[in-house]
Amino acid sequence: MKRGQILGILALLLVCAVTVIPAMAANVTVTTPKIQDAATNYYNAAAQLTANGNFTEAIALYDLALASNTTMIKESDGLLYTYQGKSFAQIQLGNYTGALATLNDGLAIYPNDENLLNNKGYAQYNLGNYADALNSYNEALSGDANFTSAQINKGDVLEKLGNYQDAVTAYKAALASDPGNTVATTKLAGAEKAAASALPYTLIVLAVVVVVIAAGVAYYVTKKTPADKKAPASPDKKTGKKKK
Repeated sequence: MKRGQILGILALLLVCAVTVIPAMAANVTVTTPKIQDAATNYYNAAAQLTANGNFTEAIALYDLALASNTTMIKESDGLLYTYQGKSFAQIQLGNYTGALATLNDGLAIYPNDENLLNNKGYAQYNLGNYADALNSYNEALSGDANFTSAQINKGDVLEKLGNYQDAVTAYKAALASDPGNTVATTKLAGAEKAAASALPYTLIVLAVVVVVIAAGVAYYVTKKTPADKKAPASPDKKTGKKKK
């Protein structure tokens, strides 16, 4: 074989080698270690179900997350979001007692979380525990005075308690933190109307109270104060006898 032919064959083999090797390399899959965490996986799946409105299935996965090792999701606030998400799903299903239990568990770990406190107030409100709900909303607002949802919810419970003027104040605070909020705007109008209607009734009640107090005072003065007694007759200076 001639030298030129040999060089040509070598060149052809080199071209084939250069072409085939990169193609083979492109088919190689490089795997990297992936950290698997059961609680995180359950939480992520539950959050997706919650977003899609599948609340019952979401709650089951939130429970699995809480039953797993929660060390990793606690470091990333995933544990907090698990309690928030589970309580939200329970509230959507009308399970206010279950939601309250979940929220109390969450608040034992995150006592100052405004969202947990707001959700707790909402559950208490729907269970008829209005005074407790008001306390929860106030706690939430102590951490974030501009928490619009908590302000609106506070206004709702104040209206339920008949404190219409305070409800007006709460709705106005909600609008101050979120101007143009349609829910706060509508509820403010209703609370202002209720407060205006309640004013004459309040005045009547006050008038009745004043009359009752006045009558009581008059009775006390008339019946309880002893009548004036005549002064005893002084003895006659000449006879030493009392004058008749």
